[in-house]
Amino acid sequence: MTKIRAAIKGIYGYLPEYILTNDELSRMVDTTDEWIMTRIGIKERRILKGEGKGTSDLGTEAVKGLLAKTKTSPEEIELLICATVTPDMQFPATANIICDKVGIKNAFSYDLNAGCSGFLFALDAASKYVETGLFKKVIVVGADKMSSITDYTDRATCPIFGDGSGAILLEPTTEDFGVMDSILKVDGVGRIHLHQKAGGSVKPPSHATVDAKEHFIYQEGQPVFKWAVSKMADVSLEIMKKNNLTADDIAWLVPHQANMRIIDATANRMNLDKGKVMINIQKYGNTTAATLPLCLWEWEPQLKKGDNIILSSFGAGFTWGAIYLKWAYNVN
Repeated sequence: MTKIRAAIKGIYGYLPEYILTNDELSRMVDTTDEWIMTRIGIKERRILKGEGKGTSDLGTEAVKGLLAKTKTSPEEIELLICATVTPDMQFPATANIICDKVGIKNAFSYDLNAGCSGFLFALDAASKYVETGLFKKVIVVGADKMSSITDYTDRATCPIFGDGSGAILLEPTTEDFGVMDSILKVDGVGRIHLHQKAGGSVKPPSHATVDAKEHFIYQEGQPVFKWAVSKMADVSLEIMKKNNLTADDIAWLVPHQANMRIIDATANRMNLDKGKVMINIQKYGNTTAATLPLCLWEWEPQLKKGDNIILSSFGAGFTWGAIYLKWAYNVN
């Protein structure tokens, strides 16, 4: 029986126009360009401006661009998964809102929250729907308006995050391309080090939680950094060994864009030349669920059919994982 794989057949990214530079940040909080570049590697990040604008607006622009680029009608889409930690609202799902704004009416959709690993987890889930033969056209969106939960008086976290989105179209193929393998892992002990304190069912919003600034990102930098360096590098090497891949076999590493030192540690563990590593953290910061698709979108002109690509991430939860895929097309 011929094996069906889920192949990426198109990708599109969207970034807000407003650029928040380190120089501007240094006028908002006690920090400097040198401090941020040395510790994180971020020069600037994009911020979504405008009243009433949310994550669905970012995702909608990416999906609109993807449909136009791939000459796909909204009616053809059968499933849309949106990976995000900054939904427009608690309910309905941001994926539902994106579908409505784009005109996707013949699909079901849902949100997936796996922190910065959201896109990776969503890609894995979506690929299963395609591999079973259930659906032929599936969209995965990674979108986050991180500025909505960032405290711009907290010098430890505000330089890190930016807003953005990316979307991919998955279709079935019987060729030896597409999602080849995945390793996904979690450890809930990590929740104490990286979370949003209030706004959920355990600690609903109140005047007290707002006054205490508990609706912003809370992160204990050192524990998160140590876990991320270890787990992201380990899982990337693990998926290589599992599939008998050497550094020479890998065309590209697509790492989550959280911190340059984490990216470097992962590449070094894989014995990869830095020229094979997609890096745009300096321009966009950590856009959470959007980092991986934004990398693929930016590097798409350089990708060749058959390229072996490793996607790797680490996020709140803790969540981490890696996906091995073979690129399925050449850009004309």
